[in-house]
Amino acid sequence: MGQRDWVDWHRSYDDRDSPLAGRLRVVQRHIVEFLDAAPPGEIRVISMCAGQGRDLLEVLAGHPRMPDVSARLVELDARNAAIASAFAASAGITGVDVVTGDASTTSAYEGMVPCDLVLACGVFGHAVDEDIRDLIRHLPELCAPGATVVWTRGAFGSDRRPVIRNWFVEAGFEEIGFTSGDGGWGVGANRLAAEPRPYRAGVRLFTFVDELPPPDR
Repeated sequence: MGQRDWVDWHRSYDDRDSPLAGRLRVVQRHIVEFLDAAPPGEIRVISMCAGQGRDLLEVLAGHPRMPDVSARLVELDARNAAIASAFAASAGITGVDVVTGDASTTSAYEGMVPCDLVLACGVFGHAVDEDIRDLIRHLPELCAPGATVVWTRGAFGSDRRPVIRNWFVEAGFEEIGFTSGDGGWGVGANRLAAEPRPYRAGVRLFTFVDELPPPDR
């Protein structure tokens, strides 16, 4: 968890003019577009390092497909997980399971995969390049055919977003969209075009790093 207070960090979302609030609106737009286009039936969603779950929960609270959604939000900070659970309960969202635990292994998603929507927001900015690439390579093991992945990454240091976008293509995903906003944030959305691969439990996807080391290039 490092030294950062992750509950305090979330307060920037309450300032509509902050970069985090701008990023959140774009992530939520992709979620709305996904839900609007989803065929009838159950919709499975997983969220890695979900924080307070604002991206998904705020959308579900007002969306007609909410009863069809089964979701698992995995968050290591118990305080943020409690906030997410409380919001879901107050909004009448019954299909969401908030888990206080480690989001960095495939075992965290057992029973909820293959899923239709993967949220990897706030993950790539806290992982080294090798782990980001490995996570993207393993995503087809968590995805249903044609699944959508929404991800975020800032432009800090040496901007790795062009490389990440290419890694998604190499892993069999087509790009739906990419948005870069003031403040250096970026939001990407990709759809699995290749065939999914069988799920394997116990695969480590990444190691969460509170603060990445300075770039060497």
